[in-house]
Amino acid sequence: MAAPAYTPLEDRPLKDTICLFDVDGTLTPARLDASPEILDLLQALRKKCSIGFVGGSDLIKQEEQLGKPAGVPVTTLFDYCFAENGLTAYKLGEALPSNSFIKWIGEDKYKELANFVLHYVADLDIPVKRGTFIEFRNGMVNISPVGRNASTKERNEFEAYDKEAKVREKFVAVLKEKFGNLGLTFSIGGQISFDVFPTGWDKTYCLNHLENEAKKPNGIAYKNIHFFGDKTFKGGNDYEIFSDERTIGHTVKGPEETIQILKELFDL
Repeated sequence: MAAPAYTPLEDRPLKDTICLFDVDGTLTPARLDASPEILDLLQALRKKCSIGFVGGSDLIKQEEQLGKPAGVPVTTLFDYCFAENGLTAYKLGEALPSNSFIKWIGEDKYKELANFVLHYVADLDIPVKRGTFIEFRNGMVNISPVGRNASTKERNEFEAYDKEAKVREKFVAVLKEKFGNLGLTFSIGGQISFDVFPTGWDKTYCLNHLENEAKKPNGIAYKNIHFFGDKTFKGGNDYEIFSDERTIGHTVKGPEETIQILKELFDL
């Protein structure tokens, strides 16, 4: 499809409203592509109000899941793109100021954390181990006991196993005890991993961009910030933004429920 044409933000019927979406489990099945139905619905919604995604993954992964299925760059599909919780951010295709985890924590402390994690994974007795147990990202590290190279089938099997064995929960408890003094947050999300990032660098980080935008000439102050996510429970990686007083939170079980709520809320 061609890059969607859009009405200027200030000319939309609900100009002081924005809908922000988690990606995995909200707009797409975990790590899979967005469906044509949800992509069409998002473009219909975009005619009424501003839309954006806020995901923990880097922009490349969101490009794969959202942009590639649509056949256009992901930065043209949304008004705001908040990759890595907003540490990498775009407004209408233009980059906004970014930040980085390694600048914040320093090489020595990062190395200590990485070494501990790899020793812990080496000693873990779980059904399968694949590869990429630590994925270093701009704004965080993502830690996966089973490894991010696991297939979709292996991810599903680990998720079911983890519900009983609480592998991730126990891992996080050990890391909190060992590295609790560093000002880090540990957030379980998705099927196979958890994120580690400076406290305050959760998904609420993206709201700073919206507040900064409101201060610019002709900037829009969003009075209604709807957030849609599937991991909105305490400890889940959508919890902080879902429960933030600046947002209107919606819990969904998957893309089908996101579609249903959007149709009802915005008469689509």
